[in-house]
Amino acid sequence: MVVVGSSLLVAVNGFGAGFTEFFNKQFSNLAPNILFVSSVQQQDQGSAHGGSASGGGSITVSPAISPKISLNTVVENRISALPSVDEVIPSYQGQVNIQSHTESKLFSILSMNPTKLFVVAPTLELLEGSTISPNDPSSIIISENIAFPPGESKPFISLGQTATVIYSYIDPQTGGSKEESKNFVVKGVMESTGNPTIDNAAIISKESGNALLQRSGKFDSFFVVAKSTNLVDGVEEQIRRLYGNDIGITTVKAILKTIGEFTGGITAFLISIAIISLIVGAVGIITTLYTSVVERIKEIGTLKAIGANNSQIMALFIVEALLVGIFGASLGLIVGIGMGYILVHAGSSGQSLAPLYLVPDMITVWIISIVLSLVAGLYPAWKASRYLPIEALKSQ
Repeated sequence: MVVVGSSLLVAVNGFGAGFTEFFNKQFSNLAPNILFVSSVQQQDQGSAHGGSASGGGSITVSPAISPKISLNTVVENRISALPSVDEVIPSYQGQVNIQSHTESKLFSILSMNPTKLFVVAPTLELLEGSTISPNDPSSIIISENIAFPPGESKPFISLGQTATVIYSYIDPQTGGSKEESKNFVVKGVMESTGNPTIDNAAIISKESGNALLQRSGKFDSFFVVAKSTNLVDGVEEQIRRLYGNDIGITTVKAILKTIGEFTGGITAFLISIAIISLIVGAVGIITTLYTSVVERIKEIGTLKAIGANNSQIMALFIVEALLVGIFGASLGLIVGIGMGYILVHAGSSGQSLAPLYLVPDMITVWIISIVLSLVAGLYPAWKASRYLPIEALKSQ
């Protein structure tokens, strides 16, 4: 009973810890210590009215959209100076057409220092042959989804190939549509990371993006890196003190908190089942030891007849319960480790998820098993100590 209960508790503990570790590893791709800072748009309340051809009508000009705060190097330096901020990574973003040979597709482009990709996506890996240079204006790094579009049999673009990137925009002076284009050489292909910001984008240098996207030094967003995940809330509060609600701030901490609560709930549920099993095991120990007491009444009577007192008889059965607990708990740890791997392989085909056995958890389970065994042995031991020698000898 002790072996079954303790082994199940160990297996569930290991499975739950491994499950939590797996999720933490997967969501670390989202870089939980990073805040995404962007401009908040406001509407200019200007409108014009005039007569229409049909008479009596009016034409309303839609309000222009403009950012409340322009993200420039001044804002970048000010946020960088905050005590809990490790660094600020400025970026330009936009939608561009990437032309490969005679085919053209619309993709997102992210303009930043390419070497900072590993800060934004810590688990980022590149295909073999890829290189990253911080200030190469002619290089482009593409995601795996761009190089090998899902559902297509052939790659759209390959490593080392030259691609033309075309950005379409409205000229603020003439109001006409214009295009800006530039040729880049594909120097790297990024494997999927689980981070949507990276997995569906092409990356170019900050200087190339500023020129191509016609930004004139006004950034679209900042990746603000907090010194630790625990400081994210503090960094957000500090930025709010500087700019109030005139700046947009997004974090992935809420997502991670939800995931943590989800995995914690599952683990707590599984552990409760294991504890119930251990309690059932304790009931089994009570039954077993009590049966042992009934079967050994004559021995108890003999021991009392030759001088054993109540405390000695009680100690004898408590030691027996203690030995049951020690051997059962120790064997249960070994069996539980094997059960944990069986549960994981049965549930995930052995991929990515692995049980995690922590020494403090193992010690806790071992102690709980022994304590429950001792508690379970108290009543049978007390019952044995209460037999009178004459009654014990007559009962057989």
